[in-house]
Amino acid sequence: MSEKTTTENSFKALYDTVVRLRAPDGCPWDREQSPATLRGDLIEETYECIEAIDEKDPAHIREELGDLFLLVTMLSYMHEQAGFFSVADALRDITEKLIRRHPHVFGEVGNPRFQVKDSAEVLDNWAKIKVEQEGRKPKDSLMDEVPLGLPPLDRAYKLQKKAAGAGFDWPDVPGVMGKLEEELGEVTAAIKEAEAAGNAADSNAAAREALEGELGDLLFSAVNLCRFLKVEPSVALQRTNAKFVRRFKHVEKRMKETNQTMKPGNLEAMDVFWEEAKR
Repeated sequence: MSEKTTTENSFKALYDTVVRLRAPDGCPWDREQSPATLRGDLIEETYECIEAIDEKDPAHIREELGDLFLLVTMLSYMHEQAGFFSVADALRDITEKLIRRHPHVFGEVGNPRFQVKDSAEVLDNWAKIKVEQEGRKPKDSLMDEVPLGLPPLDRAYKLQKKAAGAGFDWPDVPGVMGKLEEELGEVTAAIKEAEAAGNAADSNAAAREALEGELGDLLFSAVNLCRFLKVEPSVALQRTNAKFVRRFKHVEKRMKETNQTMKPGNLEAMDVFWEEAKR
């Protein structure tokens, strides 16, 4: 059996399995799900797949991609059941879109209209095709092209990329670093103002709101540094989260082995084991 046939059969087997699970005599849990209830699972499985990619573990990547295939198929089939579109429609649409937006690959060979010299031109063509061939109305602002529903960290990254694409960007890394240091200084000042406000309800609320704003600016600047250095901030943060968990688990294990309790009074011992974990 050819690789192509195997792939086709595997797609069909997954589709048939989802259809069976959603059937009247299928699984009660699967039948109760809706696109709204699976939103969180889609986000969670995406990040688990990213984690597997970071681990460079093919077996884990294979498993997580399978979970994503399941969710995408399930979500598509739910809309098929509702009569909005079929799974085949979604697959056909994305195939046609890929062919349409890659004329340099699928267009007439040798036609200078379809030649590109680099990935930047590919992206430019992509944007033009959306408007000229697909009839998509240009947004009033570049910022409107970034979905509101993105997680804040990812949305900040996308907003900055859009602005940079229009030429609104720092000229070099020192400029970005300088802005980050500036924002850190403003956070320090905001902390002092919050402390000075004391227990006065109105003053304290205003100071806390100002502090929140400055911390938001600091995070935005940190994301901007990631973008400037071509690092995906959400991926970088995910790796740091995993690193923190590994080290903290080591501290927990070593504290238990030495019959010590995890509490503020034992911070010095925990610091020793934290450094041990780093090594």
